[in-house]
Amino acid sequence: MTNSIPSIVVLDLEGQTLDLMALYKNKVLLLIIYNNDCLGCTGRAIPLAYQFQKDYPSIQVAGIHADFPNREGTKASIKNIFTSGEIPFPIYIDKNHSVFDQFKSEGTPQWVLLSEKGAVFRSIFGSQDNAQNRLFYALESLVN
Repeated sequence: MTNSIPSIVVLDLEGQTLDLMALYKNKVLLLIIYNNDCLGCTGRAIPLAYQFQKDYPSIQVAGIHADFPNREGTKASIKNIFTSGEIPFPIYIDKNHSVFDQFKSEGTPQWVLLSEKGAVFRSIFGSQDNAQNRLFYALESLVN
């Protein structure tokens, strides 16, 4: 594991600035950095994140919509990807894709699993079977 991440600054869906490291202090945190225009994100990764939130109630799952030019997220566009219209876990906005850059993301979706001490345990790119398996094993080894 690397050193603790000092801060992860995002906007909530109301436009307020938050630091996820302060908000989720001492919790295992699974971040999914995604974009609404990424079909792998909305079709596979977001449902998987929701499943992980249900299967691992001791962790906190949080989505981070990485904004890129002409691919920005709004509260309405983020809510629209959910058939129920309700967001099943907290989702935040990464203006100017700074969090995406902070974790040297390879693309979207990028998963970042942080230990309860705030250190990066694993960072995994993708939503297909191989990435899903690696993420599952990382969660199992960190949580159990």
